[in-house]
Amino acid sequence: MTSKKMVALVVAVLTLSVLLPVTLSVWVAHYQAKKEFTRDLSNYGERVILRAQQVVSQAKSTLKEIDTFQGTPCGPLHLQTMRRAAYTHRDVQEVLWLNGLRPECSSLESHSRNVEFPPTDRRTDDGYRVWLTDINDLGIHHYMVALASTHHMVMVDPGSFIDVVPFAPWTINTVLIGSRTGSLISNSAPFDMRIWQQEHPLGDHTFARNGMIYNLRDYPDIGISQIIWAPTDPLTSKWHQQMLIWLPIGVLISLLGAGLILQMVRNLQSPYHRMLDAINSRALDVYYQPIVSLRSGKIVGAEALARWRQPDGTFLSPDIFVPLAEQSGLITRLTGLIVEKVFEDLGPWLKLHPDKHVSINLDPQDLISAKLPLQLSQQLNKWGIPPSQVALELTERSFIDLKNSASTLSQLRQAGYALYIDDFGTGYSSLSYLQNLDVDIIKIDKSFVDTLEFKNVTPHIIEMAKSLQLAMVAEGVETEVQRRWLSEHGVQFGQGWLFSKALPKAEFMAWAEDNLHQPDAT
Repeated sequence: MTSKKMVALVVAVLTLSVLLPVTLSVWVAHYQAKKEFTRDLSNYGERVILRAQQVVSQAKSTLKEIDTFQGTPCGPLHLQTMRRAAYTHRDVQEVLWLNGLRPECSSLESHSRNVEFPPTDRRTDDGYRVWLTDINDLGIHHYMVALASTHHMVMVDPGSFIDVVPFAPWTINTVLIGSRTGSLISNSAPFDMRIWQQEHPLGDHTFARNGMIYNLRDYPDIGISQIIWAPTDPLTSKWHQQMLIWLPIGVLISLLGAGLILQMVRNLQSPYHRMLDAINSRALDVYYQPIVSLRSGKIVGAEALARWRQPDGTFLSPDIFVPLAEQSGLITRLTGLIVEKVFEDLGPWLKLHPDKHVSINLDPQDLISAKLPLQLSQQLNKWGIPPSQVALELTERSFIDLKNSASTLSQLRQAGYALYIDDFGTGYSSLSYLQNLDVDIIKIDKSFVDTLEFKNVTPHIIEMAKSLQLAMVAEGVETEVQRRWLSEHGVQFGQGWLFSKALPKAEFMAWAEDNLHQPDAT
């Protein structure tokens, strides 16, 4: 590279190092403000729908209860039963007895007026008829939602569906619309139905219009479409507040970044292209660290670990090149290469030992890509190996964005792959994920194994895993004392330098075969 080009590169990088953090801080401020704003909209909307479902459920419960009455219709006992049902169910305004479509009596009137409800083709999934009607015994023009079984009907005020107080510091309004009929069910403020008519065909989404932010959601199971909206003025104010936090941080990072880049730029050779070349040329290796039974000392499987050998013979730490692959968008290609090499290396060995397995580390981005399940299936078919011999290791960070990764996780689980949580206890809300996700094994992080003598956290992790009927693998087992303690406390498996370091393919298989022919440690 010529001096002129080097100068141009340095100037460009320095410019980016100054502008990027500042620009990013502005973007983050706006993102954070919008995130909090839309979160409040979303939370309020979910609470409104939950409230609507509770009201509908209460109406159905009332019908089921009153339908058990077997006495004389509209007799004193029947009237008392209907009044008791309306009195004890907070959201039910009135209970009526129907002869066909004509009300004969109700919890309010011993003899109903000479009115008749029109036929309706709207029904709930469990068969109850539904009306949005202003027909009532009192002659009041007020629309009510009516649910009816064969002979009984309950009246519910649509206002009950949205009887929810928003917790946000700004005004939030909502409207409920019958998604099939386009009829307005309930609203907390005046609403232009043309907005729903124009936006509803686009599905669930958030949009801005005339100084308002709207969030539209459909709930087909209850036949309701919901729109939550709020003015954007609070969003702008919140953005300015966030700017006071993020902009100084961006300026500080810019100054620090410029200083660091001046020192490092001469030694950089475009890490992205180096990694891309390494992936394309398949220059990355896979080492295998045995996983053994802590009780018998026999191998049960191995963890596949990526290694990148540098021109000088040293290895670049995965702590460096894995984040690089994530940031540069190469992580799914890196994982794909590792998967290919694992099966090339251990395919015959796994087929020969059907009771052994190999575990492969996945990145959160791998769970968003649809390529992984297909690639694994192709490799299994190629080598004639069942999915049960492949475990997929996921860090707790992988479960943060469950909305986008849930489909792939479910697909992998149904295919028969075992799921491990790696570095357990060092990430986010571990217990929450264990309660909500179908995992097989947790891997106790080395940091907890190193502090066994303190006996403060590790026993709690072990007991929690036992209560959830999860197997455990202890990482970083380096002493016989650690192995014995872990085994005595119910940890089934371990890996670490006490047994073996991570080994290249040939050395691993030699170690494994030797281990299989050794007597049990017990």
